[in-house]
Amino acid sequence: MKIGIYSRKSKFTGKGESIDNQIEMCKEYMNKLYKVEKFIIYEDEGFSGGNTDRPRFQQMLKDAKNKEFDVLVCYRLDRVSRNIADFSTLMEELQSHGISFVSIREQFDTTTPMGRAMMYIASVFAQLERETIEERVRDNMLELAKTGRWLGGVPPLGFKSKRQTYLDEKFKERSLVTLFPNSEESSKVEFIYDKYIELGSIHQLRKYLIQKNKRTANGKYYSSRVLSDILRNPAYVTANESVVRYLENKGIEVAGKDRINNKRGILIYNKKDKRGLKNGLEEWVGAVAKHNGYIGSEKWLEVQYRLDKNSMTLPRTGTSEVALLSGILRCAKCDASMNVTYGSKRKDGTIPHYYVCNIKTISGQAKCQNPNANGVDIDNTVIDKIIELSTSKETLLNELEALQRENKQPDKVNILDELKNKKRQLLSEINNLVNEVSKSAVAAKYILPQIEIKDQEVKKLDAEIDRLEKEYEEKKEETEGFNLVVNNILNFSNVIDGLSNREKKTFLQTIIDKVYWDGDTGEVAISLLTDKKKLSPNSNLSQFHPASSWPGN
Repeated sequence: MKIGIYSRKSKFTGKGESIDNQIEMCKEYMNKLYKVEKFIIYEDEGFSGGNTDRPRFQQMLKDAKNKEFDVLVCYRLDRVSRNIADFSTLMEELQSHGISFVSIREQFDTTTPMGRAMMYIASVFAQLERETIEERVRDNMLELAKTGRWLGGVPPLGFKSKRQTYLDEKFKERSLVTLFPNSEESSKVEFIYDKYIELGSIHQLRKYLIQKNKRTANGKYYSSRVLSDILRNPAYVTANESVVRYLENKGIEVAGKDRINNKRGILIYNKKDKRGLKNGLEEWVGAVAKHNGYIGSEKWLEVQYRLDKNSMTLPRTGTSEVALLSGILRCAKCDASMNVTYGSKRKDGTIPHYYVCNIKTISGQAKCQNPNANGVDIDNTVIDKIIELSTSKETLLNELEALQRENKQPDKVNILDELKNKKRQLLSEINNLVNEVSKSAVAAKYILPQIEIKDQEVKKLDAEIDRLEKEYEEKKEETEGFNLVVNNILNFSNVIDGLSNREKKTFLQTIIDKVYWDGDTGEVAISLLTDKKKLSPNSNLSQFHPASSWPGN
């Protein structure tokens, strides 16, 4: 039998005694158990066990593939690896080539039944480490981001990405992705910055771009959010200390300040958490980048200060308390939001409000000609329609009962309980089998396959339990949401008159998803929050004709 011996010592001390001792103890142990034909020695001195980037370790893996030895032995497990996942990978590699593994200190010997049983336990620890990989990768990516590298994804408008190769300090070939200005698109970015400074607001900038039919690469009009993202992005700036100071005053820590040369841009990372929710500015990670920007620092900062000033006074869509449908009314022609505008004060002191298509306003009617909606008329029509719907109590309750019946899940709860009980039983059986292996080496060869079979059953049960629990929660939330909307509709006629405008608006938003207005036909389409469940599909549409007094028609 040919034996491979692997030994490792972190610090290089000439021909260290530790290495010699490890090898000698391994030889003695194996000579007692087997008739050894040949020892193949693999020594790594001066290398950490934190990774597998060790020359003799890599040679050992190559020899294992070529089946140069039958058993790999080491003095202690951590001589092979201090990383559980790396160790688990090594075990799989050795097993695939029919090579056994022995650790004389822990008596971890896969040539024996007990050793193979211990492999099952080791796999549990490997799984635990795999579950933390995502978090470690995220942390590593953030540390990498601080070096100013582009970590991938869609490049910002005005840049293209290119992979480059280089040699590291160990003369190993590495690669990284770097941003380069895209001359065709960078001119668009420069134009947007210059035009913003000229016009003074994102609203006026967007209006200008729509009127000039300037669109994104997807053929859509630039939204206010897209324009804001472009104007706020420090990737474009030729950064200096003033730019860094501005970002840090915002709470964004900037790494790599020693790389500032009035040429490089700044990349921002960690804007969102792992759930996709926006992080606070203090959690963002800024880094002086490896690419060069092309918007001067003075121009970029001028834009930032103006954006900051405008953000303090900018009205937000959907904040009107008079207009009940602000934020949910959309144009049936182009699907743009319909903004609230106000007429002249009347003799009775009231001020009329109207809803106007946003694209129509910005384009000067060039891109959309949907007639405006009289605010009071359309608000009242929607209220009347919900009141009408609320009188259909029997229909609504029948539909609610039908959904509750459909989503009723006692069987699913019972199935989940059964699966969880079965899983507990299997885990108990596995534990008992592992104990039996330690008592009887003779029975081990029969017991180990049973452990593996039961382990596969546990994994299948876990997958099925996860699927059913997710489905159960989705159905539960669906029923609760549907129940809330139906109850709000049923109570609508009883409470609506006693509510303030703000309360009416909030109440409507618990029932309605969107309202669509077609001024040519006078048609109003109401999309309820429950439309996906087809609540009263024949009651979603109301019609009325636009009044001749509406402005802008």
